[in-house]
Amino acid sequence: MRKTLDIFLRSFLTGIAIALGGTVYLSCENKYLGAFLFGTGLFVILSFGFSLFTGKVGYAVENRLSYIPELCLIWLGNLAGTAAAAGLLLNTRISGIGEKAKSMCSLKFSDDLLSVFILACFCGLLMFIAADGYKVITNPVGQMLAVFLPVVVFILSGFEHCVANMFYFTIARAWDAKAVGYLLVMTLGNAAGGMFIPIVRKGFIAKEKGRS
Repeated sequence: MRKTLDIFLRSFLTGIAIALGGTVYLSCENKYLGAFLFGTGLFVILSFGFSLFTGKVGYAVENRLSYIPELCLIWLGNLAGTAAAAGLLLNTRISGIGEKAKSMCSLKFSDDLLSVFILACFCGLLMFIAADGYKVITNPVGQMLAVFLPVVVFILSGFEHCVANMFYFTIARAWDAKAVGYLLVMTLGNAAGGMFIPIVRKGFIAKEKGRS
């Protein structure tokens, strides 16, 4: 029970951190600056040992089946955290960022599901690179690059991040059955992309020092 609560709380705080990143992104007129500052959320998550679904799902390849329920709990905690933060922000003077989020959501929902899945796969790949890079790189500069560069790339490329979209859907008041369906497709895409490198590197002849 204590482990379950620990996982949920870490996941919930992760949702809040992603909401902070999403808020500053929506608040910046300069999309490049906004994309960079969004990385603050991931920096907080990795530095404090919180639990982000897209940072954890890649390790399903290296864990037992009992890891799957843990991932589901992380996903739910991320959803709760982003929704709670967005709900609070909707009652503030900066709630206008929801209009920008609404435009973003309209674009996402006009896309076909195959496109959304592929875009989510690439985002999942980048998020695993960020999480694993932060874990194995010992140079502080390298760690920071591993955190911020993948975030900037996925945002500017238009890739789909399921947890970020949990925040955008809520702040845009865009939740309906279609939104749930799209979010599930994004989640599957993020999972597939996140597991790509761990699966492929199982075939490496020699394992690099510091990698399991």
